[in-house]
Amino acid sequence: MTGRSITLSRVIPAPVAKVWRCWTDPALLPLWFGPEGFSCQTHDIDLRAGGHWLFDMTGPDGKVWPNRHRYTRMEAPHRLDFLLDAGEGDEAVNEVVMTLTAEDGATRIRYEMTFPTLAARSLAVGFGAVDLGHQTLAKLAAMAQRA
Repeated sequence: MTGRSITLSRVIPAPVAKVWRCWTDPALLPLWFGPEGFSCQTHDIDLRAGGHWLFDMTGPDGKVWPNRHRYTRMEAPHRLDFLLDAGEGDEAVNEVVMTLTAEDGATRIRYEMTFPTLAARSLAVGFGAVDLGHQTLAKLAAMAQRA
């Protein structure tokens, strides 16, 4: 992890098509997205390039974080790019590139988030974003095996 980015990677024991479906099926995405103990309440979801997902993520302590994903690129079933922020008026926009690659009957996911500044990245690392990101990928792996 250098510069303004955090990169996570994991091998998921499911085919690429199933992992892609977990990212692009509006019924599945809210069920697994977020760390352990967190839940998502969707307000609006349009999973396509040019679309968005507006949702609140609620932590185990009840704290609510507004979220918005604005999808800029979708190349099924291998690449999904989106802008992540807290919604209208938020100037702290993170750029996310998610790629899926077949690997020995499984799928390698690579999730790279680029923060607007080094300070924003440092703040995220400081509150545990790397560990929380790995928890999220673990939930994705569990969902992909069931989907």
